Amino acid sequence: MNTLKKIFVIDDDVYIGDMLEEVLTKEGYSVSRAYSGTEALLLLSSNKPDLILLDLMLPGLSGEKVMEKIKDIPVIVVSAKIDVNDKVNLLLGGAADYITKPFDTKELLARISVQLRDKKSDSIDKSDLVFDDIMLDTVSRRVAIDSQEIHLTRTEYAILKILMQRSTQVVTKSDLMDGICLDTPDCTESSLKIHIANLRKKLKAITDKDYIDSVWGIGFKLKAD
Repeated sequence: MNTLKKIFVIDDDVYIGDMLEEVLTKEGYSVSRAYSGTEALLLLSSNKPDLILLDLMLPGLSGEKVMEKIKDIPVIVVSAKIDVNDKVNLLLGGAADYITKPFDTKELLARISVQLRDKKSDSIDKSDLVFDDIMLDTVSRRVAIDSQEIHLTRTEYAILKILMQRSTQVVTKSDLMDGICLDTPDCTESSLKIHIANLRKKLKAITDKDYIDSVWGIGFKLKAD
């Protein structure tokens, strides 16, 4: 149970807020709510949650403005407002993740679990990187999915390590190319796509999940199933 984990729900839609509070409480989370941007900042001034679910279309102060004031707390944007450009801007602007209304509660709970698990694993062992059911040991360079070891090339390992180190962010193509240039002689955008495609196939072969999201025009991001 997640009894010590506190989640703030910032949404002016009472129906959605009630539904989220009921679902999250059943999962063992502690839930607090705010119905406007101003109320959210007031709540945050005296409390620090482990995670925030934030709608964008709030009365008064918008969700985007609220997010600018939030530091060191993962924010999952929950909104019907989002198109591709909105998603890119939000991720680059500091959002940990996004989910579009209407959403499946199981998917939302999985995304919440990923954010809280990443935070926990960082504090336990800096040599282990964990995302969903992928484990990467930076000391032994061992990679396993669901406890089954997989064999990656030096370049594939370098790509996965960068993506897992920045699992809540979109990693730009140029950042990835900078990060793999020591492991591959052909640091070009076209070769990067090939390495990403090969890495995707190897990861998917174990659990049939697609762990890597392409963010159009920007780069790549890990995604939970």
